[in-house]
Order: sequence, then C-alpha cells, then structure tokens
Amino acid sequence: MAHTHQFDAVIVGAGGAGLMAALYASKGGARVAVVSKLYPTRSHTGAAQGGIGAALGNMEEDSPLWHAYDTVKGGDYLTDQNAAHVLAEEAVDAVVELEHMGLPFDRNEEGRISQRRFGGHTSNFGEKPVRRACHAADRTGHMILQTLYQQCIRNEVRFFDEYHVVDVIMNDGKCAGVVAMELGTGEFHIFHAKATMFATGGWGRVWSITSNAHSLTGDGNAVVFRRGVPLQDMEFYQFHPTGLYGLGVLITEGVRGEGGVLLNKHGERFMTKYAPTIKDLASRDVVSRAIYLELRDGKGIDGKRYVHLDIRPETVNRYLAEAGEERRLDNHHILTALSEIIELSRTYAGVDPLTEPMPVHPTAHYAMGGIPTNLDAEVVIDAEGTVLTGMYSAGECACVSVHGANRLGTNSLVDLVVFGRRGGMKIAEFVKGADFVPVPDDASSEIEAEFERIRNSDGNTRPGELRRAMQDLMMDKVGVFRTEAIMQEAVDEVRELRERFENDLALDDRGARYNTDLTEAWELGCLLDLAEVTAVSAVNRTESRGAHSREDYPDRDDANWLVHTLAYREGGTLASNKDAKIRLNTDKKVDLSLAEEDDRFVPKERVY
Repeated sequence: MAHTHQFDAVIVGAGGAGLMAALYASKGGARVAVVSKLYPTRSHTGAAQGGIGAALGNMEEDSPLWHAYDTVKGGDYLTDQNAAHVLAEEAVDAVVELEHMGLPFDRNEEGRISQRRFGGHTSNFGEKPVRRACHAADRTGHMILQTLYQQCIRNEVRFFDEYHVVDVIMNDGKCAGVVAMELGTGEFHIFHAKATMFATGGWGRVWSITSNAHSLTGDGNAVVFRRGVPLQDMEFYQFHPTGLYGLGVLITEGVRGEGGVLLNKHGERFMTKYAPTIKDLASRDVVSRAIYLELRDGKGIDGKRYVHLDIRPETVNRYLAEAGEERRLDNHHILTALSEIIELSRTYAGVDPLTEPMPVHPTAHYAMGGIPTNLDAEVVIDAEGTVLTGMYSAGECACVSVHGANRLGTNSLVDLVVFGRRGGMKIAEFVKGADFVPVPDDASSEIEAEFERIRNSDGNTRPGELRRAMQDLMMDKVGVFRTEAIMQEAVDEVRELRERFENDLALDDRGARYNTDLTEAWELGCLLDLAEVTAVSAVNRTESRGAHSREDYPDRDDANWLVHTLAYREGGTLASNKDAKIRLNTDKKVDLSLAEEDDRFVPKERVY
C-alpha cells in the first residue's frame, strides 16, 4: 500500500526551473512540495558554467528586442516569437531579482553586473557580437541553484529528496499528482496535488558522448508520454561544439566569449570560413557542423577526431590585435574568469589551458524539444493549445519553443528562471480556486507491477549492455549529420533493444534499499522511449534546420516545415512497448507574432 501525501502543488525536479516555480507558488500562498531523485544542490543546473543572458547593457548598448531577434534567428526561425519576446523582456527583471536574492555576480569597474560575449548574441540585429552574458566566474548555474534553494528553504517549501518519480496520476483527463519510489526504502508514495509541475531536465544519456550527468535520463518526459501527453520537436537535440575529447565534459562557450579560438591541425582559425562575421561565436549548431566538416576533411589534430580550443594569452591577444580590439588577456584574468574550466581540463584531459590548447569535439548537450507548454508553463496536448488541467512543465524537459531548432548559449538559464517563475505564479493562482482531482484506488499498482517485473527479470542481458548499445547507435546514426537510411536503421535497432529490455533483462540486485541496479534499469526504459521518439521524428522531418542537419535534405524548407512536431504514443502499457505506435502530428504552426511588425523576424537565410 503506497503512502499518500497531499499538497496544493508538487514540483518534480529540484533544478533551477523547479526551484523558481516552487518559490513563486509558495509566495502565492500554495503549500508546495519538491520531489527530487537527487539532493537539490546536485541538480544539473549547477553544471551550467558561462552565464545567463539578459540585455542589461552594462558593458555596451543592448536591447531586449535584439536578444529576441538573436533567439529567433539562432533557433532557425522555428522559435515561437511570442515566447522569444517574453524570454528577452523578462530576462532583465529575472537577473536583477537573482542579484537581490544574493547571487554573487561578477562586477565591472563601475560595480554593475559584469557581462561577457556568447555565441549568437549580437547587437543591432546581427551587426556585431555583444556582451550579454551575466556571470559568476564560470560557476553561474551553481550560484543560481544555491541561491534559489536557500530562498525555497526560507519560504518553507517542503523537500522530498531521493524520491524518484516514476508515474503520473491521471483521472478523467486531468492530472492528480505523481507516484514516487523512496530510494532509501524501495517503498512507493503517492503525491496528491491540485497542480503538478515537471521540471526534470534533459536526456543526454541517450547518446554515448554527452555533457549530461548520469542522472539525466528523461524520466519526466517518458512518464507523461506513456500517459498520452505528446512530446514536441524531439528531432532537435543540440550538440555543443566544445566537449573535452573522449569524455564529453563541457567546456563553456565562455572560453570563446573571452577570446578563445578554434584551430585545426594546420593551426588555421577555421571558423572564419563558416561564419566570417561572428567567427567562433556563431551559434552552436553552426560551430558543431564546422568542426565535423573539418574532421571529415582530415584536419583533426594528429589525425584524431578533435580540434583545438586555444585560450592561451599569446594566441588570443594576437587575434584581438588583428581585429583592432584594445583589450588583452593575461593568465590572471583567465584564471579568474575561467577557473573551473582550467581545473576541468587539467583534471580530466591532463591539459593546462594556460600553456597548451584544449582538445575538443561536439558533445550531446541540450534538448530543444520536450513536453509542450504555453507561455504560463501549462502543458498543452494538441496543435490547438488545449490545456491539460493541473499539469505544468518548465526547463529543459519542457518545450514552450523558445529555443526553436537550436538554443543559444545562456538562454537555458534564462528559460529556467523566466518560465519557472511564470509557471509558479500560474500555479499559485490556479490552486486558489481548484479542487483536488480524486486519486484512483489503484493509482500505484501498475507502476509497482512494472518494477517487480524488472526486479525479478531472469534473462541474460545486463541493463548496461543495452544502454551502451543504444548510446552508440544514437551517436552514430542520429547525431550531428543525418540521413534517412541511417536514421531508419536507428529506429529499427532501438526497437530491437526495447524487445530485449522487455524479454531478456538480467539484474544482479533484487533488494529494496538503494537498489541502483533496479532504478537504472527502469531509467533505461525511459531512454529507449525517448531514443525512439527522437529517431522517428527526425526521419519524418525532411529538411535541415538548426540542430537537425540532413545530408539528404540539406536545405531549410519553410514552405512545408515551418511547423512543430507533436509525437504521441498510442497503445502498449507501462510494462510493454511492443504494441505501442508513435503517431506524429505536424499541424502545430510556428508563432510569427514579431514578424508581423518587423520583417527582420521573417524567416530568411542565416548569415554569420
């Protein structure tokens, strides 16, 4: 018999979006619980390094309209322009609010929040790079996470740490809460709520080379998908251009923002070919493809699959002088501004960035798609924007489509605080007049049975074997460059892996307390679901746009594909995916609200 808890609002996930939503819902008078499979300050928001974008104009002239333009252009015009406008306008207040909460931003000489350059951020509608990223050294996400957690504690938000949410409770088309497994005991708990928000982060562990932590397995997206909620734009997954070679550990865009340059084996600054105006600070999809093309042409360092990222003062200062800039870097500045990156490179690559360039290649980094929402973080279930009563989502697991086909650097942290805050405010308003949706008597029985099936599996295949096979095939066949033939192979092979997951799984640990063998096997099921949806959606989109780059359809097709993809799971049960089909709907049009007033927001060729 599952234990039952009742709150006005339950927030699933304790990263930046979840904590911001919890804070604002509690400020509005709601009784709020945050349920997280990790201790909150271990959430992946803490790994965000370089900065949070806001057009403060502290270092040079800037405007939220320019920020909105860069967001739309960077998203290859699949960005919903009303969402881009909200993001850019509210980013300024959100950053100032974080400062007032105590976040220790770096300062410029005037004592204002310091700002640095980041890829794709420009002034005057693409004229030149602009300093827009507000930063706390290269630990910005860590500082945001700590600040918001302290504020939630102050506001008496209740935390259930190490409770793994494994199912969502639906009744008569409305959300009634979630089911979670307490990791320390193996017992199941029902969290009954008027409002439930999913803020569970991404699913980079679908790929073998990723910047994502081991915990980012897409649980929230998978559980709502299995209960009939569609997933939007899943074909768009960003590969960050600078992951440490062989590991995928992220090297922040802030390195290039400070002046770092990308070099091939000939010592050529190759980004001058691919983005002559903005060079190394082009958007991430452009830089990732450029690196892959250099590697394909045999220009990797020492014949290997990486290029160099050079932040050494003597290299950077030479290029700064050539560009006519007055500023110069020294070791003290680099150690101060990029201290964590210096340590990461020294520790994991054995390379000291002060004396030698860093080996980098693209790494699976960020999901542009996810659970579809409106501007108030309410989950919507069709192309008409029908709201699913009681369910909300924010952060990387959500898709308000502010990132379109490719997210700009710094906009993930802006997304968290802007739409997390809007969701929290909407939840506070909703619960005041809402009643609790009844919880069915057997609300946890189906998921408990699924865990018992996994626990007692007596096949021959370890979960880790299936996970590695999935990650390798997704990296090879649904990566930076794609074709129909190899992606269809990925679809077929993922389905074969799912069959083995259901019929030939073998676990070593059959215990209850902290059984990571069991929970990681269940997470693998989530990853397989998301891998299949990603591959099917990618095969279906017959164009190249943003992070979705097809060699068999190299051009962007605005006439036919200026639409969002909605993927639905039909048939099957929690315990079996064999009979489930994935239905795609592309009737959801892109919002071009700003284009109606300013032709610079009309889809056009992207030139850097």
